[in-house]
Amino acid sequence: MAKVSVVVLILGLAVTSALDFGPEINEGNELDAQDYQRLNKVRHLSEQFFSYYKNVTLDDLVPEGRLPTVSDLQCYADFAQLTAGLASGSLWAYRMIDSWGSIPSGILKGHLKDLGHYDECIAIEQSAASGSTLLGKYCLASLPLQQLLGNVGRMMNVQTAVCFPASCSATNMDTLLRRVLKQLVGLELNSNQNLVSENSCKTSERDAYDGGAIAAIVILSVFGGAVIISTFYDYFLCADQNKLPAILKVFSARANSRSLFRITTKPNPNVIECLHGLRGMSLIWVCFGHDFIISMTSPNINLYDVYTWAKTPFKDIIQEGVFAVDSFFFISGLLVAMVALRSMEKAKGKLNIPLMYLHRYLRLTPIVAVSILLYWKLLPHLGDGPLYGNWNFDSYDRCEGNWYWTLLYVQNYATDSECLAHTWYLAIDTQLYIIAPILLIIVYKWGKKGAAVVLLLLLGLTAYLFSIIVINNYSLISGGGGGGPDDYSEDLDHYTHNRASGWLVGFLFGYFLHTIRGKAIKLSRPAVWIGWITCLAFLFTCIFAMYPYGTGKSKTLPTLNEAFYVSLSRIAWPLGLSWVVFACMQGYGGLANSFLTSPLWQPLSKLSFCAYMGHLFIQNLNAGRTRVNTYFSNYDIMLRFWQDFGFTVLLAYVMYILIEAPCGGLESLILPNRRPAPQPKVQAAEPSKEEIPSPVDLEKQTPESSAAIDLANDSTLATAPPLEGKTQLQASEGNETS
Repeated sequence: MAKVSVVVLILGLAVTSALDFGPEINEGNELDAQDYQRLNKVRHLSEQFFSYYKNVTLDDLVPEGRLPTVSDLQCYADFAQLTAGLASGSLWAYRMIDSWGSIPSGILKGHLKDLGHYDECIAIEQSAASGSTLLGKYCLASLPLQQLLGNVGRMMNVQTAVCFPASCSATNMDTLLRRVLKQLVGLELNSNQNLVSENSCKTSERDAYDGGAIAAIVILSVFGGAVIISTFYDYFLCADQNKLPAILKVFSARANSRSLFRITTKPNPNVIECLHGLRGMSLIWVCFGHDFIISMTSPNINLYDVYTWAKTPFKDIIQEGVFAVDSFFFISGLLVAMVALRSMEKAKGKLNIPLMYLHRYLRLTPIVAVSILLYWKLLPHLGDGPLYGNWNFDSYDRCEGNWYWTLLYVQNYATDSECLAHTWYLAIDTQLYIIAPILLIIVYKWGKKGAAVVLLLLLGLTAYLFSIIVINNYSLISGGGGGGPDDYSEDLDHYTHNRASGWLVGFLFGYFLHTIRGKAIKLSRPAVWIGWITCLAFLFTCIFAMYPYGTGKSKTLPTLNEAFYVSLSRIAWPLGLSWVVFACMQGYGGLANSFLTSPLWQPLSKLSFCAYMGHLFIQNLNAGRTRVNTYFSNYDIMLRFWQDFGFTVLLAYVMYILIEAPCGGLESLILPNRRPAPQPKVQAAEPSKEEIPSPVDLEKQTPESSAAIDLANDSTLATAPPLEGKTQLQASEGNETS
């Protein structure tokens, strides 16, 4: 399977794929009555199947031209026992028939999958006369609907559940079904068409825990034990919180939960409160878009309604969820510039680059490493269902040979098979963080001239992106370029040099905020209106510009026009966000500022990294457990989203308490203080109105201030836990140069 590098962009590809399956049965295509009657002949396939094979022979099970094997003989013996059980009225044998699916009702509406009764099939366990045990084996058979309906239009195959003895292979089942279809409806299938594949089959037998799964359980148990012991000591044995040993406070769920849920409403000039809301909304947008992908690949009874849905403006809100990731890039570049420049100003231009890199790596890697183990080793053991493991965003078996690239944050360049697809964002953000010191030194030493150099870099990368779209004839809509949509996704979204625009705009805006720090910018009412109108025009254009184009739409978009859209939208989006942040900081935010700066966003903002890393875990787990058909609609997907997002937040909290908070606290205890010692003041002076206190001074005055959006945050998703007392101050000082 081709690599899918951008998880959010899969949504557009999923829509396109769903539309290709859409019904071409309309006024221009007519169904023949005889063809439809032929389809009805196999509607109750299980009854006709076992009626046809009352006296099964070994030749019925073995494909033509192949000699019987030992497994064929065992399958024949078990199948003979099954038919004997049916003849004698045995309940276990009728359960095998009862668990089959059928040709679904409403196939002309897109009801193309009947899951039968999965648990009834795999629960079959019958002792044989030979001493062996006959187990049920559940599979999904793919029936060629287009041929059954007389080659009308372009239609997907119908999938229906079948149940056989576990000793029978998919090849045995395929052979039996072929002969039944030929007998019932005269359908001849070529040898390349497989009705049953082994990867769709499941039994009650489960894979044993391998070394990786055991290692994951041991690691989580060790951290869990440390958290339980520290929390117990904190609650019952320590009367004075100030005397709690630092190492125990690092692991205490009580202390870390207090820091997590502590919110601040006091205004702080060193805090950009609205970033909490931007981060939380972007996270929700990403999770919501992924739930739409899950829903489009679910066993819907109205799959063809996706075709109608794709013509609505709401589809563009979901498809352009990739801009939520650009929001993360924007916030990351902004914070890196503001915090590092402030630190360099205090340190007279010095920047501890190796310690910056080490801090960044230690900040992200524990959660990433645990996530790899969870997805790769534990997720296969945590659920079960007819579709479980067959529709994940990733084939997590890919981690077998390239998990280490993810831990090095170079997977977007180093491999074609990424371990966790949604970590592409972390790879790009980390690579941009690596080059950040060069840009910081340039703007620190040369000021506006240095900012002009960064601007030229931004424009150069934008021009490069524009040129490769035109030269290679890439298309966001049709997936041009000769290689299809995956090539488009890989070339335009997979690589750092094509996704740096949002981060660089954030960096330049962070530099601008640094230059006006402590100043109040007075704007007239018309200027504020112009700013908001321009901002909203940028944001809505990025989302809805593609609405008139695409599959099912009458208009086509030239490659040149699309190249302008793709390259310029990645600048327009962060520019729109720049005005939102600026307006909120300067008092021109109005309702947007009240919403984005709500204290309710603060805990979710701190959990955003764990939630981002774990949301696909929850979505894959819940979707894979599906045992019945679903219905595709905006409202039903919203119901699915709040269910998944609720469990995602719970998982994020557990991972925060177990891994992120303890590792962040250990880092603050082990790493040296990256902030230079303050110079002694020769003469005290009253600060002018233009001056503002440093972040450390503010934290000395109000320790809870670090619970607000931290300018020392070196990642838009990863937020180290603010610690209390002396440890908290050290952590904040250590973060400031990031």
